[in-house]
Amino acid sequence: MIFLTALPMFWIMIAASRGGHWGAWMPSSISAFEGTCVAIPCRFDFPDELRPAVVHGVWYFNSPYPKNYPPVVFKSRTQVVHESFQGRSRLLGDLGLRNCTLLLSSLSPELRGKYYFRGDLGGYNQYTFSEHSVLDIINTPNIVVPLEVVAGTEVEVSCMVPDNCPELRPELSWLGHDGLGEPTVLGRLREDEGTWVQVLLLHFMPTREANGHRLGCQAAFPNTSLQFEGYASLDIKYPPVIVEMNSSVEAIEGSHVSLLCGADSNPLPLLTWMRDGTVLREAVAESLLLELDEVTPGEDGIYACLAENSYGQDNRTVGLSVMYAPWKPTVNGTVVAVEGETVSILCSTQSNPDPILTIFKEKQILATVIYESELQLELPAVTPEDDGEYWCVAENQYGQRATAFNLSVEFAPVILLESHCAAARDTVQCLCVVKSNPEPSVAFELPSRNVTVNETEREFVYSERSGLLLTSILTLRGQAQVPPRVICTTRNLYGTKSLELPFQGAHRLMWAKIGPVGAVVAFAILIAIVCYITQTRRKKNVTESPSFSAGDNPPVLFSSDFRISGAPEKYESREVSTLE
Repeated sequence: MIFLTALPMFWIMIAASRGGHWGAWMPSSISAFEGTCVAIPCRFDFPDELRPAVVHGVWYFNSPYPKNYPPVVFKSRTQVVHESFQGRSRLLGDLGLRNCTLLLSSLSPELRGKYYFRGDLGGYNQYTFSEHSVLDIINTPNIVVPLEVVAGTEVEVSCMVPDNCPELRPELSWLGHDGLGEPTVLGRLREDEGTWVQVLLLHFMPTREANGHRLGCQAAFPNTSLQFEGYASLDIKYPPVIVEMNSSVEAIEGSHVSLLCGADSNPLPLLTWMRDGTVLREAVAESLLLELDEVTPGEDGIYACLAENSYGQDNRTVGLSVMYAPWKPTVNGTVVAVEGETVSILCSTQSNPDPILTIFKEKQILATVIYESELQLELPAVTPEDDGEYWCVAENQYGQRATAFNLSVEFAPVILLESHCAAARDTVQCLCVVKSNPEPSVAFELPSRNVTVNETEREFVYSERSGLLLTSILTLRGQAQVPPRVICTTRNLYGTKSLELPFQGAHRLMWAKIGPVGAVVAFAILIAIVCYITQTRRKKNVTESPSFSAGDNPPVLFSSDFRISGAPEKYESREVSTLE
């Protein structure tokens, strides 16, 4: 139910008691529609002892003092009034009964103002009351809407118009209320003593869609052409609803990204862009744009827009996917393994979208996955052939990156079949080729002379390593007649291998070169030489024994005609000993 305060009114009274004083009562303000009439209720009093035979009265406009010559609205003695009020004013009350009610008709805007009453009891018994009534001439109904209208909470809206014209009564109706509710007529209500209003109510459940709706009220006076309309825009409060936002966004690294968030609410919401609990931007507005310049993979993620006002809040999220080329792959896993072990190598990277990952060795693909960020390579029971350089390559449509890594397979030494001894002219060279990891030690043993030469004795042995292969060469210089037995022994922490090196060289090739006849002649000469050498050695063994001075290095003797050199013929070598 409404509180009838639209036309506040009270009676102004000068305290008087029976036997009393001058006093008057009238509404402090009163209103009426233009073109209609208004009755200003008025009562007055005077001391009882005056007992006038006739009581007269005067209504003045805008001033209570006659000396100011204010316009006369009504005068009971002479009926002379100001031209503005001619034919438009008359007294409804009986002054003898102390009723000074004034009727004004054909109201127009120039009649808007203050109205004062003066009692005239004859002679000096005249009194102008300072209390007055203010008349307002209106042309629109008054629509009263509660200070706060909240969506979802039932509301009462009223249309109130003055009903102070006894000659014309208004009829009220709602305009533009379809879909809001059914009107309720309260009828004519008294606001305060002497003034009246007509009231029409409308109850409805407001919605956000009805915000800003123009609701009208019409006051019509039957049997006249007078119609007055008033309108009010509904200010309906409601919480935010996010109505505009990007769908998921894909952007290439380094590009510019704009994220838009728009909300519908009343009042305007506080819009906030956030990521991982961090406020990126906020403003009180209908929409808010978040600008991201030169986006990086670190800005990939979920962005939230929060809209809130005093009536509630709403939030939505949008995913930003930053597309970028793979990062350089990282390799975690075994890089050193012992022959026979199982090796597991993990290659991983980051990219968007996920890459194709490939591990290969010597252009041979060993493992691959599509649209994965990790690739596991399993090598069961590794062999020396698995030793070497590997590549992990990651690629997508935005680029390619690769990482090289080495797998070192450790195993016991293996002496390869190409190891042998060969004679050329007066030189015998023994070649020992060893495959091993880690690098092995190599020694040449001549059992017939009980002599061993290590690879570390570089003046005797030349060694060269290439990858997993170690090649050691022992050079014997002298007149090689009988090939010596040479055993190559190699070892590392995983084992030891020995091999008597087979002899290949000029002795086998000589017969093919000289032919059958030459072979017979050569054979006869060889027998003669052997007999001569045998006799000579017997004599020396009897008459001589070798001796060395303190400063000499002991020679390493393999036969009476051989000496050792530490490098193949293409290298300059130092003689170890000579037989005089």
